[in-house]
Amino acid sequence: MRRELIKKIRLQRRIKRVKYKTIPKDKERKRLIILKSNRYLYAQLVDNESGKTIVSMGTWDKSLMIPENQSKKNIEAAKKLGYAFGKLILQKGYQKVYLDRRGRKYIGKIAAFADAAREAGLQF
Repeated sequence: MRRELIKKIRLQRRIKRVKYKTIPKDKERKRLIILKSNRYLYAQLVDNESGKTIVSMGTWDKSLMIPENQSKKNIEAAKKLGYAFGKLILQKGYQKVYLDRRGRKYIGKIAAFADAAREAGLQF
């Protein structure tokens, strides 16, 4: 129990550190957040000043065309989500963003999402 609590506290520290380092740098850049749950992957574009979500998408979205019998949280789903979300952000008029990994390591699903978003044309 104590070990799990320490892991949660460390994760919360990493999340806050990334969040507050990106806010004062560039007011024009928005924060691209990638979240993982036990079932889905989520992506949000958030305005740092107001704290409001501009665009959000997840692997549950029908536009990604992930079959029902296929996992919605694997690396292939992360690639599809990253590419589709990158195109959606570009349509909204944002090209430069900060990638907020929410304290997670840049490997696996997070890296696949980021690479696909870069392929779509985002810069971070």
